[in-house]
Amino acid sequence: MPNHKKKRPSWDNYFLKLAMLVSERATCPRMHCGCVLVREKRILSTGYNGSVPGDVHCEDEGCLVIDNHCQRTIHAEMNAVLQCSIHGVSTEGATAYVTNMPCTNCSKALIGAGIKEVVVFSEYHDTLAETFFSIAGVELRRIKMPKKSIDYDLKSYSSAQKKKKN
Repeated sequence: MPNHKKKRPSWDNYFLKLAMLVSERATCPRMHCGCVLVREKRILSTGYNGSVPGDVHCEDEGCLVIDNHCQRTIHAEMNAVLQCSIHGVSTEGATAYVTNMPCTNCSKALIGAGIKEVVVFSEYHDTLAETFFSIAGVELRRIKMPKKSIDYDLKSYSSAQKKKKN
């Protein structure tokens, strides 16, 4: 049996690729952002940009923009923190893997939720996040965007079977 050992993604790339996948659920066309909250290499929650529960989606009805910000959308970071709140999961000491640099309000929410590290690969306009993270002692790491593809070659797995035709 040939050895087709593939390089496993680093933990940072793994969680950022998950954040990229989560961002595909976003419903605000102004920004598709994903966030994965992690502690000790375990996923606590995920979040993406989406409307307030029960409201229409921006992609269906248009954005509600005031001062260049969509007011209908709850940002990915906030949704991830809110999911932890709903389910009674502590975010103290967690890492936030976010596709984009958090906005000012989300950075404050992450700090208030006890997030100790934020990992991003893309920037965001007009944010004070870096300043607030520095003041609060939250480590900010910018890394290269992970590759966008997923390596899953079903044909190379010896235990995989083709679907039988009826």
